[in-house]
Amino acid sequence: MLGAITRWLFKIAGWRVVGPIPTLPKAIWVVAPHSTNWDFLLGLGIRPTIHIWIQYLAKSSLFTWYSGWLFRALGGKPVYRDKSHNLVDAMVAVFNQHERLHICIAPEGTRSNVSKLKTGFYYISLEAHVPFIPVGFDWPRKLIILGEPLYATGNYASDMVPFYEFFSQVQGVKKDWLRQWEETGVIT
Repeated sequence: MLGAITRWLFKIAGWRVVGPIPTLPKAIWVVAPHSTNWDFLLGLGIRPTIHIWIQYLAKSSLFTWYSGWLFRALGGKPVYRDKSHNLVDAMVAVFNQHERLHICIAPEGTRSNVSKLKTGFYYISLEAHVPFIPVGFDWPRKLIILGEPLYATGNYASDMVPFYEFFSQVQGVKKDWLRQWEETGVIT
């Protein structure tokens, strides 16, 4: 029922999903730009639209005693941002324990402008042997754009070129990490 409602709200708001819908058993969905709290609702709307249950990682402070139950029910997994928690190793173990698993990550880590992406998604992909799928939130055209699955080989700079090329075509907010690449061709 909730899926039907979110799919209907997604459609009535004028949003569409374009690009190839993967049939993979496991994937990391890498979403950018993350510029507004509305991104969360778009993420909820895409799942019933493409018929894939995509869970998500979110900062642990959202998982309080009064709201944690809701975020978990919606597929959320808390991320603890201190040095004692190794997110990459923990997520690789989770992927290895499941036959089917789709996780969404916003590598900018914040709605604010950033000059560099967090690279955890890449290393989870590499170590778990799971592809990552670029997903662009194109606000001006009300499109969620799905890219082709990408596979990490261990050569970060080379593997990230198609990723940066994909996000360069998404209209709307462009944060410093992408603008710097568009100006210099250097992946940071």
